[in-house]
Amino acid sequence: MESVLQAFLSAVPQATAIWLTILLALAVAVAAAAVPRGVHAPEPATEENRFAALLEAEAAEAAEAAARRRAEWLAAQQAVDETWAAYEQASETTRRMAATTAFPLMSRRRKPGDNIDRQRYLHRAATELCRTQDLSIAQLNDVFAHRGWNPRLHPVQQEAALYNAVREHRFEAYRQAVETERAAWRGAEAAAETLRGLRADAAAARLRGPEAEQADQRRTEQWTPTELPAAA
Repeated sequence: MESVLQAFLSAVPQATAIWLTILLALAVAVAAAAVPRGVHAPEPATEENRFAALLEAEAAEAAEAAARRRAEWLAAQQAVDETWAAYEQASETTRRMAATTAFPLMSRRRKPGDNIDRQRYLHRAATELCRTQDLSIAQLNDVFAHRGWNPRLHPVQQEAALYNAVREHRFEAYRQAVETERAAWRGAEAAAETLRGLRADAAAARLRGPEAEQADQRRTEQWTPTELPAAA
């Protein structure tokens, strides 16, 4: 009886070890099955891709700058359309006013205060047009100084001259808007070209091996800003 009991007790540790081994193998198999296929743990940042990451950060900043330049160009383009529409409207008004002065006005003896009234009308009308930005400040100063303006003309003639000045002012605004739009276009194109270059450099840096990047870094460190080789 004692020999049977001793044999049983001596076999218990071996059986326990076998069962623990089986359970551990099952746990490993279950854990391996739970991991999705094709998913790899992210690689830690290394010295090799630091240069590429720097270029990508610069490209992100360049993308924001390019977006701002494009928005400025679109706003400038809209300003060109608006100033041209205002010029066309001023031109149409000028043509209508010119038609009203095609027929000669009846001449009569002026009353003593007529010239004063006509001058006040000219000043008042010019001030209102300047308030609505149909005349510039410089043009308004010319009106009050009577530089190129005759304050004794009939109000109909004065109004025709005023709207002719409005047309000139609107055309000058259109010309300036065109120049601004062209400058904004050049800025947007330069920003877009910079962005394309940085993105291409970043992609190339990602594709190149670490040895090429280290060689570039060594070449950069060899030349100081005053010793850079001249471009061929």
